[in-house]
Amino acid sequence: MKNLVSDTLIVFGRYARQTLSSRFQILFGILMPLLYLVFFGPLLTGLPLAGSASSWQVLVPGLLLQLGLFGAAFCGFGIILEKNHGVVERMRVTPVSRLALLLGRVLRDTLLFLFQAVLLVLAAVAMGLRAPLAGILIGFAFVALLTVSLASLSYALAFRARTPQEFGPVVNAVTMPSMLLSGLILPMTLAPGWLDAVSHVMPVRYLVDAVRDAYLGHYATAHMLYGVLAAVAFAGLAVTVGTRSFRRAAA
Repeated sequence: MKNLVSDTLIVFGRYARQTLSSRFQILFGILMPLLYLVFFGPLLTGLPLAGSASSWQVLVPGLLLQLGLFGAAFCGFGIILEKNHGVVERMRVTPVSRLALLLGRVLRDTLLFLFQAVLLVLAAVAMGLRAPLAGILIGFAFVALLTVSLASLSYALAFRARTPQEFGPVVNAVTMPSMLLSGLILPMTLAPGWLDAVSHVMPVRYLVDAVRDAYLGHYATAHMLYGVLAAVAFAGLAVTVGTRSFRRAAA
């Protein structure tokens, strides 16, 4: 266990230094959710979206998870570049734990998107968001779990993709339906019955509903229970798949 922690920190340090040297990666990742916040949020003001909830309490939780969804899903591009530059080949001879090779990268990704999530919430508060601090912190926890899940799966997919041209369309084919069917922008309760039913096959749907409850100060709800179960189960499965991919690549 001690070796796993130290190996993870070594890998994390390497990729954290790469990220800190690129201000564009840190700041521009938040651009899409911020644009939705600034230009789409005011259009929802005053609409009866979720009972007594304000439009910001509906929109901001979705944008937080959108940040994790699109950001983490494309993390695998880095693995493709490393394969092309021989980094994966050199990885084969290192004694570092294969799980640490995944966790170090995922830890970097999680902290990056949490930082961007904090910036997004601060901008939303300036625009009128009002939510309990506990609910905001719970939202950050769900962003972290979603990032762990999707970044792990993204790295696993990247090991199978030979070029970025193969990787990109597959990720888009997964993320776009996930965004549309998870109610990230508008609650799925506004959708027709059949579409609402279909959306329940999307794990992100349960996370979105849970975070929206948290932003209303409702913590002991069925949505929260299902959201926690879905987030933890999804993260556990994704880390398992990602670790196996690293072990095969380094074998």
